[in-house]
Amino acid sequence: MYQPFNSLIWINNNVFFSIIILFVTAIILYKMTPIVVKLFNLKSSINNSKNTPFKSIVELDLESVDLKTMGLRNILKNYIFSSDLKDIDLNKRQIINTINPHSYCVSKKDLSFKKALINSDVLLPDGFGIVLATKVLFGKHIKKIAGADIHAHLLKYANLNKKKVFYLGASQNTLKLITKRLKKEYPNIQVASYSPPYKLEFNSKDSKQMIDKVNTFNPDILFVGMTAPKQEKWVQINKHSLCPKTIVSIGAVFDFYAGTVKRSNSFWINLGLEWLPRLIKEPKRLWRRNFISTPLFLISLGKAKLNLS
Repeated sequence: MYQPFNSLIWINNNVFFSIIILFVTAIILYKMTPIVVKLFNLKSSINNSKNTPFKSIVELDLESVDLKTMGLRNILKNYIFSSDLKDIDLNKRQIINTINPHSYCVSKKDLSFKKALINSDVLLPDGFGIVLATKVLFGKHIKKIAGADIHAHLLKYANLNKKKVFYLGASQNTLKLITKRLKKEYPNIQVASYSPPYKLEFNSKDSKQMIDKVNTFNPDILFVGMTAPKQEKWVQINKHSLCPKTIVSIGAVFDFYAGTVKRSNSFWINLGLEWLPRLIKEPKRLWRRNFISTPLFLISLGKAKLNLS
């Protein structure tokens, strides 16, 4: 049957894919050439940057921090984890979170989310934009560490040391798939889980039940997967009531590990384009993150570079 030409659909589709091509081209240029480095006059070498490590979060007085005025430069300099995962001391109590350009933009408007992020004991650079911004502002090369990376690292540690892990979040079906895979791949780990009610916010009764489920099992590691910023804010509020030594908010990793959502393969990850296949598959859910948050993040980066924020 003949379908009349619809100019609006044609324009929308072409604009959508043109923007994707623009982002992909920019990232490939950065990965394959020194163009971005030259544009921003980055003279510090990676070797030199290793001699000027970021200030440890332990040295900072969080009570004196003005969250409203805290900008990108401050966060990247003082709070971003820039070492290797093996350097994390898993024998002490700690909260591990991740940050990417989208979560940074969300945190600018949601101060309780920003507080949760900067109160992390370990704040991982989960996004090419964070890696790029650190290079642009400080001439320092850091490695992108995704939620899936810290998840895999902690599971290997737990299996080697016969630890207990708990998964809090996602659907009951997803948790069953996680447990099944975990028992096959990491037989030395004891695992339990709980699927909390699907709500924008939990009331005190909900939180108490969640805390009781976790503490009754008494895990060494707690994985929280309730999407950002809800998961980070919930952990921040309830961290003193939870018994695990290590608490990690990793959101979509629950679905990746369960196999209900496929993570981008290593080709896209190595190019810094892990987001692209997911955007193509789920444009309605992810368009705002990539086409609004990304430009806003780049504006923040430009202001930081020019010392305007």
